[in-house]
Amino acid sequence: MDGSRIIRFAKRGVLATVPAMNAVDRSLVEDRAAAWRMAAGGAVLGTLGVFLLESGSDAASAAWFRCAFGLLALTLWAWATKRKPLWHLPAGTAVRVVVAAALVVLSWVVFFAAIQHLSVGLATVVFHVQPLCLMVAGAWWLGEPLPRERLAAVVLALGGLALATGLLGNGAAVSWWGVALCGVAVVGQTAVGLLLRARTPVPPLALAWWQCAVGALVLWPWLLWQGWPAWGPAWGWLAALGVVHTGFAYVLIYGGMARLTTSRTALLQFVYPAVTLLADALVYQRWLSPAQLLGVALMGFALWWGARPAFRLPAASAASRPPARAP
Repeated sequence: MDGSRIIRFAKRGVLATVPAMNAVDRSLVEDRAAAWRMAAGGAVLGTLGVFLLESGSDAASAAWFRCAFGLLALTLWAWATKRKPLWHLPAGTAVRVVVAAALVVLSWVVFFAAIQHLSVGLATVVFHVQPLCLMVAGAWWLGEPLPRERLAAVVLALGGLALATGLLGNGAAVSWWGVALCGVAVVGQTAVGLLLRARTPVPPLALAWWQCAVGALVLWPWLLWQGWPAWGPAWGWLAALGVVHTGFAYVLIYGGMARLTTSRTALLQFVYPAVTLLADALVYQRWLSPAQLLGVALMGFALWWGARPAFRLPAASAASRPPARAP
């Protein structure tokens, strides 16, 4: 025997011995479960655009419903699981968390408007250049290293974006106003990433709670001026944006992300746009051209490649070093 703990059990009168699950096996099982959780959360988010369009609401009103019902869902989840209240923040982080939350809410409003001008699938794909933009912004503003491999990934992603939007090739007609709105949302989310890169980390679900709280407060006057949507199915679609696509999806995604490497996290993040493209095609019959699909594939590969940990070969110690984990 290899010295591992042994479990003995009787089955049909026969005494058998099997090795108990060791720490490595348990870690693999937990990592696999984390990957499934993150993929499931991304799949849930992939239907967000359909719920938005089916509600028939304007972008700002939909964002308020997402914030209000998301705030309720996250608060109830923290209470039900007996966790520390999500509004508690590490010392010295309150100001930048509130500013970051306001930028996220702005990005949500602009992104919802982009969906209504562009399409569910294409707006989501364009928005997913944001991690690579954050990589470049971190190098420019914070002096973070930007290896040539990651710079090549950025260039590849831009080429994929050009194909996906139809700028190159014979793709479907694209609203450039919608693409511009996506660009504004990307800039806002990139600024959030720069604000939160500090020595005192903020728990992701606490940040999500504050995003919802700030959004529900800031967008409330818009609802008073614009008026409430008529009671009926629209309320169900809008409430789901907060309960399902914020509370439920974020708990799944952040719970899984905490155990995964950066490269696996980047790869699983593309479940969201992949499901969105599928939902857009099945529900609204918006099929991308082969050139646009190639662009989406190039963006996904660039996102995965850019998030891979940098290795220095042929140093043997670097190859054995565990990859960095997602924050």
